[in-house]
Amino acid sequence: MSLSLNGITVPDSQLAREITEVVRDTVTPLLFHHSSRVYYFGALAGKRRGLKFDPELLYAGAMFHDMGLMPKHSSATERFEVDGANAARDFLNRHGIAQQDVDTVWTAIALHTTPGVPQHMHPVIALVTAGVEMDVLGLAYDQYSEAERQAIVRTHPRGNQFKEDIIQSFYTGIKHKPATTFGNVKADVIADKEPHFHAGNFCSVIRGSAWAA
Repeated sequence: MSLSLNGITVPDSQLAREITEVVRDTVTPLLFHHSSRVYYFGALAGKRRGLKFDPELLYAGAMFHDMGLMPKHSSATERFEVDGANAARDFLNRHGIAQQDVDTVWTAIALHTTPGVPQHMHPVIALVTAGVEMDVLGLAYDQYSEAERQAIVRTHPRGNQFKEDIIQSFYTGIKHKPATTFGNVKADVIADKEPHFHAGNFCSVIRGSAWAA
């Protein structure tokens, strides 16, 4: 089912159709619908911000961003974000996409769990992260109208327990390589010097987001 929302729709192109087919055939329904919502939320954010972006590249970044969680694309030692970026790169290279555009999509996926950086970069990079942060964490939730949120979720349902399901999906996809989860070293430095410091918890933010489920 396709959705046209305030001028935002999935690109009507052979590339986009093949992206949809490959992702739908590879990831779980949970991740397919999540990735689809990421595209719409990201594109709406771009329109609201007045950013110029290539919808095909944004669609590729959004749809491949969690591909690294799947066994088919999960390496033994790379971060799942890099695995997903590599899968997108290989797909786009096979389709003859310009290297600069491939690099943009690769970076968008590789950085989508690195808050505070993507918004300063190319619009496609910024908007993949914006879509992820909205759908997973509810960031900028109130900047989307109720009609927009309902239309997207109606077309690509979240399910009755998306918050817990997405946490489990992350865990399943990365539990075999815990060393790749080494993260924001600055939090470790502050914790080392300030015993009362408590770093933010990603799962707590998901559970506490404005989304109902």
